Amino acid sequence: MSNDLSTIGSDRIALLETFVRIVEAGNLSAAAAQLGSTQPTVSRRLQLLERTLGVRLLHRSTHRMNLTEDGTLCYERAKDLLAGWQMLESDVRGADDQPTGHLRVLAPHAFGQQQLIGPVADYLRRYPRMTVEWLLHDRMPDFIAEGIDCAIRVGEISDPSVVALRLAEVPRIAVASPTLLGGRPVPQHPDELADLPWLALRTFYRGEVTLTHAGTGETVSFPIRPRLSTDGLQAIRNAALLGLGAAIASQWALVDDLAAGRLVQLAPDWQAPTLPVSLVYHPARHQPARLRRFIEVMRVAVPLAFRAVQAP
Repeated sequence: MSNDLSTIGSDRIALLETFVRIVEAGNLSAAAAQLGSTQPTVSRRLQLLERTLGVRLLHRSTHRMNLTEDGTLCYERAKDLLAGWQMLESDVRGADDQPTGHLRVLAPHAFGQQQLIGPVADYLRRYPRMTVEWLLHDRMPDFIAEGIDCAIRVGEISDPSVVALRLAEVPRIAVASPTLLGGRPVPQHPDELADLPWLALRTFYRGEVTLTHAGTGETVSFPIRPRLSTDGLQAIRNAALLGLGAAIASQWALVDDLAAGRLVQLAPDWQAPTLPVSLVYHPARHQPARLRRFIEVMRVAVPLAFRAVQAP
């Protein structure tokens, strides 16, 4: 295979981008989905690249796809060439502070539908040549295989292979429906909460509740046996509204219910541990302008968005 890829044209750049995406996605259909294309189109691009280079890049069968020796070399060289091309594009297009292109972002379901839409709107208003694919999933992505530029995650980030920038802290409180209390006064101390029926948000607490006094820093923990466990914030909120049990939830999600009296805060001087909100991305050698600008906007807008919502 020729090693002279330095004079490759923009149409061939697109072919190389498709090839790299195929390799990293693992198959043609996944690559097509990430590229917003179809499997036949991706297959034709691969065949055209192979004809252009005069070598076979992949061994394909019904169930497997492996790089040939030339394909391995092409993949490594293509990544370097594309990184250089993206750097050139970013420097030139971003010189006027107006990046152009498409950003794929993974965000948590509840936050991504409400609190984080405002910051994304800020980004799109500021950079009108950008488009954003806003994917809502409560998980850490495989950045390379899924073609994700960055993710916004709630909770501690333990993966050492990614970069995590902390954006905000989310306060959490204990709440219940007045019907659950049956006319009794609102409990003021965690010791009064252990005997209540409980709901669990499995992502962050399952068999134990810990609350800390806002003034003194005193911490109290007690075990729970949840009547209902879920991994969805809105499911926890709705179950609490129905009087199924007490729950710990993010303060911002409960503001309207607390104001309307549909929920009450239990032990009002106490809070559950806050949850960090982080912007996470793969530590590539080059960070394109579209991602740099997105990070800049998020670092300012996300803390403001969460501070703007306070429980009454």
